[in-house]
Amino acid sequence: MSFEINGKTFPQEPRAGQCLRTFLRELGHFGVKKGCDAGDCGACTVLLDGEPVPVHSCLIPAFRAEGRTVTTIEGLGGEHGAHPMQQAFLDAQGFQCGFCTAGMILTCASLNQAQRTDLGAALKGNICRCTGYRAIEDALLGKINVEESIEAGAAFGRSLPAPAGPDVVRGKARYTFDTQIDGLLHIKLLRSPHAHARITAFDKSAALSVPGVHAVLTHEDAPSVLISTARHEKDWMDPEDTRILDDVVRFIGQKVAAVVADSEGAAEEACRRLKVDYELLPALIDPEQAMAPGAPVIHPDRTTANRIADPQRNLAAETHGEFGDVAAALATSAVTYEATFHSHRVQHAALETHGGLAWLDVSGVLNVRTSTQVPFLTRRALSDIFQLPMDKVRVFCERVGGGFGGKQEMFVEDILALAALKTGRPVKLELTREEQFIATSTRHPMRVHIKAGADADGKLTALQLNVLSNTGAYGNHAGPVMFHSLSESIAVYNCPNKRVDGYAVYTNTVPSGAFRGYGLPQTLIAIEAAIDELAGQLGISPYDMRRHNIVKPGDPMLSPPPSEFHDVLYGSYGLDQCLDLVERAMQADGPRPELSPEWLIGDGIALTMIDTVPPAGHIADAMIALNDDGGFDLTVGTAEFGNGTSTVHRQIAATTLATTVDRIRLRQSDTAHGGHDTGAYGSAGTFVAGKATHAAAVQLATDLRGAAAGAWLCDVGSCALEDEFVVSGVRRMSFVELAKLARERGQPLAAQGNSGGTPRSVGFNVQGFRVAVNKGTGELKILRSVQAADAGVVANPMQCRGQVEGGVAQALGAALYEEMVIDADGRVTNAKFRDYHLPSFADVPRTEVFFAETSDTIGPLGAKSMSESPYNPVAAALGNAIADATGIRFTAPPFKPDRLFPALHDKFG
Repeated sequence: MSFEINGKTFPQEPRAGQCLRTFLRELGHFGVKKGCDAGDCGACTVLLDGEPVPVHSCLIPAFRAEGRTVTTIEGLGGEHGAHPMQQAFLDAQGFQCGFCTAGMILTCASLNQAQRTDLGAALKGNICRCTGYRAIEDALLGKINVEESIEAGAAFGRSLPAPAGPDVVRGKARYTFDTQIDGLLHIKLLRSPHAHARITAFDKSAALSVPGVHAVLTHEDAPSVLISTARHEKDWMDPEDTRILDDVVRFIGQKVAAVVADSEGAAEEACRRLKVDYELLPALIDPEQAMAPGAPVIHPDRTTANRIADPQRNLAAETHGEFGDVAAALATSAVTYEATFHSHRVQHAALETHGGLAWLDVSGVLNVRTSTQVPFLTRRALSDIFQLPMDKVRVFCERVGGGFGGKQEMFVEDILALAALKTGRPVKLELTREEQFIATSTRHPMRVHIKAGADADGKLTALQLNVLSNTGAYGNHAGPVMFHSLSESIAVYNCPNKRVDGYAVYTNTVPSGAFRGYGLPQTLIAIEAAIDELAGQLGISPYDMRRHNIVKPGDPMLSPPPSEFHDVLYGSYGLDQCLDLVERAMQADGPRPELSPEWLIGDGIALTMIDTVPPAGHIADAMIALNDDGGFDLTVGTAEFGNGTSTVHRQIAATTLATTVDRIRLRQSDTAHGGHDTGAYGSAGTFVAGKATHAAAVQLATDLRGAAAGAWLCDVGSCALEDEFVVSGVRRMSFVELAKLARERGQPLAAQGNSGGTPRSVGFNVQGFRVAVNKGTGELKILRSVQAADAGVVANPMQCRGQVEGGVAQALGAALYEEMVIDADGRVTNAKFRDYHLPSFADVPRTEVFFAETSDTIGPLGAKSMSESPYNPVAAALGNAIADATGIRFTAPPFKPDRLFPALHDKFG
């Protein structure tokens, strides 16, 4: 057999049953990505034949490509460089993490003019989780969103392209598995079929008899140390309730054993043959039942010493606090509102699944190449678990295919390390899409009961929240998410009487974890509904009701109980501007579709405040050095997964050092580079790691001026950086000359910077929607979407706009479509994309994005974070718009037609 791929002939023969995707990747065509293995996401798209037809290569048996021409992203441009569609995606920056981009470009390149008139249908087979699709549409329309020619020292605040862009659009950017390693072994995991059981015996004999199997690893082979999969700078934030492999399983999908074999097929067959005896234990699926007196205990052998609030009550964490007297305030309020809201489980659905590679190098260092947001914290955990010196563990990531908080965990690296150490061979573990759903983490489902009151003038008198958070079988992020959900959500409002009661409860279901927004979206839907309901009773506009009550500079930002952290400041304040911007945009003339009387139209808004850094410290180190060619090497620890930090860090350094971004060579997310970085989560990539980069660049700029002053024997104060020179009067010394001078003196010019994550600032977002709801069917149309954001000085307007659009799109998915369904036994029943409605091109409205004009006194060059918070107010604003349209308050997203219809039918017939 032979295959023509990208104009070249390959004589290799595929294995029996092998799909085209894996065959192409084994031949080195790494631009063909694995996102679902079910034809649902389009990441594996290739073109077949001369009249290019886009196909999902995961569905095509490899042998069927014999005699046909196959074009992957690497061959799209032929010998002429970039194909016009690749260039269009570069010009529009139609990507973020880039994992979907190759497939998206190939599909777009195949479209004819007729197909371009209905992009919703044409692109229905390609999913993007990051962008919100506007930038992809811009690419198809030929729009140029980037600024290319920027003078030296003027990069910050400009719409510069991502440095990895050319490689992303050509399929050359390397992700976790885009490499070939000789002698690689493959890991497959046997997972529990039971929600709660004790393992009483293993019989490995049949599994070990499978040809090619090297090891079957169980809890007997793994360290028994208790850990949390959650990764934080401070370990005390999470309970110690998890083992690498345990003799008790607490949810369907928990890993029971790891098989290491020559091939995935052999490992899968060994998993099928491995015999496990279980003693079934009582399972708790409902959190209300789990915390009821007398309920079975899920972690009976844990204590408060394991940082669990009350193991015997199945409480991973709890909090209670009150300022003032809420009950008395409610009793005397002019208007009150009380209701219970429910939020549901949603999946991160990053297109690159969790996974990694691990090996021991010749010096005995354990290397782990993984898809993570937290390489440094993962190295520390592996060092502790396996009792290895820190310098004997290296964790690094290439480009990461999406995160959204789901990769602030250690779900695979511990198994990879165990297998590599046990076998002495390089090993690979790549989770399937089903495993992502059943065995990683989700957003925390919450029940939120709210009571609120206001006086006759519209001033809030009382706010009370009672939150029940379902943390699932393990408490990774249980406490921090619960505390966060009860913090900024009410701290943004001035109110003399506030009370919170929060419970994070264990159940025998898939664990919850870190997810974009980190608890705030779940409580905001209740709080922002209460603000609207009180405003409606008083006849006050939703905008004015919020203006009457939001905090302003000088006001304390308070939520009970009193915090031990007092480092949150008003580095800048643009919430008032955000409200004004959204109100003006919503009132402005816009297209009004012709709708029948069956359609009810309404507007809704919601706001959010978020601390720019998590509490208790978030650390970042940066190093920068002048090279012989006058350019600079910048080393940072933070990871790039579509959050844009690799772009912004170069902009910060180039601006500070009076050079251009192409002169900044970036190394990142590798513990071997030295230093430390807590990780790319909590929106810290710019605000914390960016501050470290700025500090390092400022110090190096000082050193450059000092070196020139020393050579000229002049006052350093007379020296300045200008267009890649140090100047003092008429004297000029280029960076190349400075590098030569430093080399001759044996004193390289390099500097370090550090940021400790304190003090912190606050960011703000306001979302507005206009919707139409069909009272006869429950169908919902979004007629207008507007978001205003206070990001300080916007480091990269194009990129920041993309973060807002992507956050809105992802949040709309959760508010309208996405829902993980768990049955009465605790089993996830829709563990694939086709049964879990991710927003596609046709589902996402275009969002108008506005930025407040502020400059943060704490953030680097006046900037602050803006990747997490755009998600937070979306469901709340949508709920308010639906209530305004229908007069019905729906309290449990997703707002699907079948969920809306019964109440609409009762009211309207």
